[in-house]
Amino acid sequence: MRPRPTAMDTSPRRRALRPGWRRRDGVEAVILALAGVELVYLSDFVQKVPWKVDVGWVALGAVILAAPLAWRRRFPVTVMVAVSVLYFALATWVGVEMYASQVVLFLGFYSVGAWCPDRHRAMWSRAAVAAGMGVWLVWVTVDQFTDPQVGERGVNAYMAFAAIQLLINIAYFTGAWIFGNRTWHAAIEREDLEAAHAEIRNQQDRLAEQAVSLERLRIARELHDVVAHHVTAMGVQAGAARVSMSRDPEAAAVHLRGVESSARDAVAELRTMVHTLRDGEGIPDSVPRLADLDALVADARAIGQDAALERIGPEPDLPPPAQLALYRTAQEGITNARKHAGPRAAVTVRLRTGTDRVELEISDSGRGSRLGGSAAGGAGMGLTGMRERMASVGGTLEAGPKPDGGWLVRATVPGQAGKKVAS
Repeated sequence: MRPRPTAMDTSPRRRALRPGWRRRDGVEAVILALAGVELVYLSDFVQKVPWKVDVGWVALGAVILAAPLAWRRRFPVTVMVAVSVLYFALATWVGVEMYASQVVLFLGFYSVGAWCPDRHRAMWSRAAVAAGMGVWLVWVTVDQFTDPQVGERGVNAYMAFAAIQLLINIAYFTGAWIFGNRTWHAAIEREDLEAAHAEIRNQQDRLAEQAVSLERLRIARELHDVVAHHVTAMGVQAGAARVSMSRDPEAAAVHLRGVESSARDAVAELRTMVHTLRDGEGIPDSVPRLADLDALVADARAIGQDAALERIGPEPDLPPPAQLALYRTAQEGITNARKHAGPRAAVTVRLRTGTDRVELEISDSGRGSRLGGSAAGGAGMGLTGMRERMASVGGTLEAGPKPDGGWLVRATVPGQAGKKVAS
């Protein structure tokens, strides 16, 4: 994509040359050269034109006059000057037909306005050529006034003919000037639109890639939270059932029922997540909220974990995405405590509702230093996922060892920010 010039960029603005431009200009030059040759011989056949040299040289002059047009887009000013000088020379010393040569002269003058990248140079070069042609026309008019045939036609008729020639040339060069400038501005606007369209397409592609990445990240977080929590619970319960199976079958059966319940819960949450992704719906009612923290803590106690829930303040009024983020943070914190804090560690989930924010803390009394080391390794992805989840709803997350031992995770959601995210 071609970069756009800035306000500080003083370099000339060039139009992009389309593929095949050299062939098209060459074909135009050949067609005008052949037309010029044919018109020279036709003019000589219809009436005896007083050429200054033999008609063959006039035909050759028509070819030479049209030849520079093959480079009119690449070197417009040079082509205009060359055509103007050749036209003056041929008309003065050889002779020139008055049909195809006028098209050649027009294209040379027009091409400067349409293709010259330096607009100041385009303006002054065309002004110089137009002034030169005007001086030449006046000189020819005055010179021909002494022709004896003028007396036969009459001075008034000659002056009328001279006025017609002057007006035709003014209209001719003015039209070439205006049409050339309009072509330049239209082409520049078209190129700017194409560049803007390409930039928009690139931005759309980047946004689409970013949306896919964010969606993959969201799916990864959901899978991690659901699978890690329930699989960890099932592992603890299955281990307890294996140990107690021989000496206490009833207790083993209780643990196995816990494994069954955790498996059903995991399948139900995964099904909800799959339906949400497939149907493109919002947060369904079956997705956990803060009201489900009691059940989460109760499940942790059911598998032998020393867990407790404390609610400080009224029930928070948060949108579903913020509630889900806090719930998943609590779920991940309990799972990490189960894996790293030790079997006898106490876990406290504390939900605090303030005037302008809601805080959720998951604190355990386990081996803080060991958990910190594990968090850097095995639990690092969970902590990263919790931070990303909280950031997605405008919240923050802090995690680290406590001074008196154990581990603390604190998630904070601004009440108003959470509502903005939901809206």
